[in-house]
Amino acid sequence: MAFQFPSDEWIKELSRQLNESEAYEKSARDWEGDFVFVVEPDDEYDRSAYLFLGLYHGKSPAAQALESEDEREAEFVMRAPFTNWRKVIEGKLDPIQGMMTKKLRVQGNMMKVMRYPKAAKEIVTCCALVPTDFGD
Repeated sequence: MAFQFPSDEWIKELSRQLNESEAYEKSARDWEGDFVFVVEPDDEYDRSAYLFLGLYHGKSPAAQALESEDEREAEFVMRAPFTNWRKVIEGKLDPIQGMMTKKLRVQGNMMKVMRYPKAAKEIVTCCALVPTDFGD
């Protein structure tokens, strides 16, 4: 079964994958900071979507689709057009590289994010484990 991206089911499956990942747990054992991911419309997706991912000490205690960007408080907001999110999920765009080239735009302490490149890589690894339907 594939999970539609972006959706409540997709972000919850990512959270489950993170909670089962020893590599993520190890790489993010000191991390504290939740994310709201904003999926912006583009040629492939015609609306905005908001996904919350709670992250705390190598685990993901909460995940859900939101109605708006400010529905849940988060230390970080990461936004990008749907096509760029797809590239990250498919492993075609490294998230740190995406932030440096502004293909992914982050609100929050970038220095903190940059101290955890292995954790970012493990999140992308877990994204790849989620069977994803991009609607095409």
